[in-house]
Amino acid sequence: MRAMILAAGRGERLRPLTDSTPKPLIEVGGKPLIVRHLERLAAAGFSEIVINIAWLGERIVDHLGNGDAFGVTIRYSREPPEALETAGGIVQALPLLGDRPFLTVSADVLTDYPFERLRDIESPRLAHLVLVDNPPHHPQGDFSLENGQVRSGSGNAMTFSGIAVFDPLLFADLAPARRPLRPVLDQAIAAEQVSGEPYAGFWADIGTPQRLAEAQHSFDESP
Repeated sequence: MRAMILAAGRGERLRPLTDSTPKPLIEVGGKPLIVRHLERLAAAGFSEIVINIAWLGERIVDHLGNGDAFGVTIRYSREPPEALETAGGIVQALPLLGDRPFLTVSADVLTDYPFERLRDIESPRLAHLVLVDNPPHHPQGDFSLENGQVRSGSGNAMTFSGIAVFDPLLFADLAPARRPLRPVLDQAIAAEQVSGEPYAGFWADIGTPQRLAEAQHSFDESP
């Protein structure tokens, strides 16, 4: 199974830090966010990684190279500076991802989720989402979970972690364009083609200066 790190976002809420540093290269605990993902993906047995890039993307290429330093092979999917949003970025990267299900993880989350758990997932569905408890900044959640089936709408909703396995067929009929992920998922959920699982381990969304400071503090406090 290949993996894709979603790294093309501009990081508007982290400005001015992201005016000169691409969000995936922001350091927490002395290490860039995207490097933490690469190390954990490699340890979980993923050897082929696709990274989509846009704003200051060549800085990411310069830092990571071809992946040799991490024991993986990296291929880059380049997007225009304004980026293509999540679904649009995946559609553009499909030629690099192959015809089998692939893992995706957002570059701006910190987590200890065991990626190896998803390597051999067997599901006839088009997507499998990892959901977490709602953080304070997103109390309404995104999706509910019933016996492993993801549902849209209210009622015990949880937050999408940014970690998922997608079948390329989910995006096969979509033309290249700037496109968010939620409408694509909602259509598949309506067709009962999205499974999911809860995760209660460490997870944090590094989307604002306050949350970045909180994450940094947690690393500073750790033994």
